[in-house]
Amino acid sequence: MTDLDERSPLDRDAVIALAGDLIDRDGAENFTLSKVAEAADVTLPALYRHVDNVADLWRGLGLSTRRDLGEQLANSILGRSGLDAVEAVAFAWRDYAMAHPGRYRSTERHPVVGDQELTAAVDRVVDLLAASLRGFELDDDERTDRALILRSALHGFMVFQLDGGNPHPEQADLTFDRLVDVVTSGLTLRS
Repeated sequence: MTDLDERSPLDRDAVIALAGDLIDRDGAENFTLSKVAEAADVTLPALYRHVDNVADLWRGLGLSTRRDLGEQLANSILGRSGLDAVEAVAFAWRDYAMAHPGRYRSTERHPVVGDQELTAAVDRVVDLLAASLRGFELDDDERTDRALILRSALHGFMVFQLDGGNPHPEQADLTFDRLVDVVTSGLTLRS
């Protein structure tokens, strides 16, 4: 993560990282390119050398976020199998979203369909979720189906939690544990 006071030279990646820091810190409600330019200590026209517009910035941030989430998921399942791997990937997902709430929500700001880079980033996340399910008696199609279900459940829970949709936030940890239990119920470990 880029520190707002210790910036690297400005390029597209630095602009996207800075925007992510701002959104994580301040939220997306009042996010503007002008605020990014101000934080980068450049003029708005100078910022346009690196991003085309706010939609381009949101797309870049969504792509960067998916790649970062993928790295966190990949690290979480190293050396793990079975239920341990599924739980590790689920908690890594939640940890990432809680640590980077603005960045996490950026994944909803730009459509994935028709965008090869975003599709590849989402496919990698799904592949990592499927990898966490390798210790179970599932064929490839079943594993992919369960990975998509797991993705939907984890993302849905995080949107629910980050948006304040849970009327009992003090029970979020217990509810998340139960969600993982529900998603993994019915899975049979390979002998």
